[in-house]
Amino acid sequence: MKRPKWLGGLIGVVLIIAAWAVLAVTVFRGSGAVPTPLAVLRQFTVDGLGFYWRNMSITLNGALLGFAWGNGLALATAFLVLLVPKLDGVANQLAVISYCIPLTAIGPVILVVLGGRAPTVFLAAMSVFFTTLVGALLGLRAADKTSLDLIQAYGGGRLKQMTKVRVIAALPSIFAALRIAAPSALLGAILGEYLGGIDNGIGVALTASQQAYQVPRTWGLALACGLAAGIGYLLIGLLGRLVTPWSAGSSKTSADGGRA
Repeated sequence: MKRPKWLGGLIGVVLIIAAWAVLAVTVFRGSGAVPTPLAVLRQFTVDGLGFYWRNMSITLNGALLGFAWGNGLALATAFLVLLVPKLDGVANQLAVISYCIPLTAIGPVILVVLGGRAPTVFLAAMSVFFTTLVGALLGLRAADKTSLDLIQAYGGGRLKQMTKVRVIAALPSIFAALRIAAPSALLGAILGEYLGGIDNGIGVALTASQQAYQVPRTWGLALACGLAAGIGYLLIGLLGRLVTPWSAGSSKTSADGGRA
């Protein structure tokens, strides 16, 4: 019998929770650093869903804005590079710089210059720019050469090749990059909140719970962040399957061929 794809993930989650519970009552017993899953769940019911949603919604708003800005700039840069090949070197340098600069180093500068929630959005955008730019460039350059030659034979230029061939060919790679970028945007937003200057959000709540040594609440907030990142990853993946159904079909065919 063929095993459902979700079953492996469910078994993995159950095993992780079981290992967590065992370690909490054996190796880390008495340290107070690792609460049991039951203690975290109990703290979650005490805090209430409103506490988590109130902070998470603020952080998600910054993460979504950064996700939109970072990915929009990355896609625009990738399209521009293919239309104007001379900009390839500049785009590569820009991508490397955005990837190499530590977020915790540039964040305080943005906080001093712009203040407020600007670091949250900026760091979320920086977290996704490199991944999406590389994925988009790989997809755009992987377009079928025969189709590109056909467009050129009928008098079409780079712009026509872009709209008729390259964009469609790049969609699977772009959605794969966006799927990875979704959790990265949330991480960047949380790091931006850690810098201070604001009084709400998941990063602020995590800092407050750590300083008060509320360990179960800290773990609960961390798990809520992981859950939100996972949901974003899954939603982008689902959207990619709906927009590029041929990609899923080709992957399945390749896998079947490999087994044969």
